Amino acid sequence: MADDNSIIYGLEFQARALAPQLAETEAVRFFVGTQSLKFTQNQIHLVELDEEHSYVNTRVFPHSTGEIWSVSPSPVSADVISTCYNTITEDNSCVMKSALWRLPPAETEDQTDVDQEGGSGSHHSSMNPLECLCELDTMQHGKEVKVSVFHPTDGSRVMSVVDNHFLLFDVGESSPKLISKGTLEGKGQPRFMTGKWNSHHKCTQFVTASECSIRSWDLREDNKQAWCIDGAHSQLVRDFDINPNKQYYIASGGDDGSTKFWDVRNPSEPVISISDHSHWVWAVRYNHFHDQLVLTSSSDARLVLTSVASISSEPDGHLGAPEDEVDSKNGRLADGILATYDQHEDSVYSVEWSVADPWTFASLSYDGRLVINKVPKAVKYKILL
Repeated sequence: MADDNSIIYGLEFQARALAPQLAETEAVRFFVGTQSLKFTQNQIHLVELDEEHSYVNTRVFPHSTGEIWSVSPSPVSADVISTCYNTITEDNSCVMKSALWRLPPAETEDQTDVDQEGGSGSHHSSMNPLECLCELDTMQHGKEVKVSVFHPTDGSRVMSVVDNHFLLFDVGESSPKLISKGTLEGKGQPRFMTGKWNSHHKCTQFVTASECSIRSWDLREDNKQAWCIDGAHSQLVRDFDINPNKQYYIASGGDDGSTKFWDVRNPSEPVISISDHSHWVWAVRYNHFHDQLVLTSSSDARLVLTSVASISSEPDGHLGAPEDEVDSKNGRLADGILATYDQHEDSVYSVEWSVADPWTFASLSYDGRLVINKVPKAVKYKILL
């Protein structure tokens, strides 16, 4: 797969849920969840990049319980995921639910060769459905389940974000057990937009976004607030990400079209603020290995790769390089836009880096178009050489 060649995979239905397969570190794989209004038609796609032949292989599993709003993979079991989905109850009311699923073994699949947009590959339709491991009991705590995310290292712990609550479940037993609950108090029934584990501090903090603010909660101190960036954006905060290599730095994106980078020790103003999008920023992601690389996606149908080398863990171009050995012209990555991708024709709701290859990433737009790209070679060499 050449760096200037994108691989495009088209889904039959609309989609917004995208996640890398965290427990798979050898192959580039992503989960995609669909949002068909006909609930029984929804699917989970497991898409694998074949770099040698420049196409993707896919396995498709029916998710007949409803339209998928988020997918979260287990960090320890490659065949286990959680989904948050919209479904219809027996009294014909529409509710949000969350459940854990296990994928059927690969050898039970029937394979059919198909042509895909941007390349040919193999398409596997599952003969066996996803196995429902458990359904998380969230309905008594609220109606809107935003995400159910696994603990970064413990596959038996799942945190669900529901309305103004975050609920920690132990899913290691035969049935999920609620072991902790945190609540955002405030006027006007505040609600969380999303939540993520902080992999620093021994994973004892959980971070949430609500309205225009971002908060961290200390799970060791009865879910007390650890820090807060109040008014992080002038409009709704859509997403944020935590720098994997610098524990006090986070990035956020919002409806004001801006991406901001924060040092939570001084939350009064952002360290860097950029406005590379003309509409809402739906997703922001640090590269897992080279945190000077940041991806943002927006409902302006664009994807932007940005450098924030000046505040990264590799400020001199590559980790541990002595200052007198750094070529300021060729060895250091300057801050600013590195590349803009416009292969999408609809709002780009999700973007994710591959776990197996730090130079590969995928983006997903609402029209069901998944695009897999690579970091440009010139950028890669500036970081590595």
